[in-house]
Amino acid sequence: MGGKFLSRPETTTKKRPTTDPVSEHDVSQTELSEHEEPTWLTAVRAAESKKATDIKVLDLSGITTFTDYFVLCNGSNPKQMQAITDEVALRLKKRGERATSIEGYDQGEWILSDYSDLIVHVFSEKARGFYDLDRLWRQGTTVMIPAEE
Repeated sequence: MGGKFLSRPETTTKKRPTTDPVSEHDVSQTELSEHEEPTWLTAVRAAESKKATDIKVLDLSGITTFTDYFVLCNGSNPKQMQAITDEVALRLKKRGERATSIEGYDQGEWILSDYSDLIVHVFSEKARGFYDLDRLWRQGTTVMIPAEE
């Protein structure tokens, strides 16, 4: 599953302008109440609701052209990883966002959901350590996840 998902031809990707109200990487509750929450935060809240662990958001805008954000998280077993992926898909669908591709759903080690401007990675703990996207994409900025109200 390695690097083949880290790039794709521009012809298959329609880049939407980022409408997230995030100009700084630390998002305050005031900003969120004044605007619709960012897509990445919807994905984070969905993952949290299914007890995902080690959740991290990387801002890759300006670093890569194929996406703006990575959401990385862990599930403890394949069923939980699928539940996290399903909940993210459900909540983003309510916002009008649909995955252009979901890879690894049946394998249960690394599930990648591509929403164009957002890619959600749900890992087993073992796969997270092995692929180490945190290190691979360390030039990205870690986004502070605001506490839930």
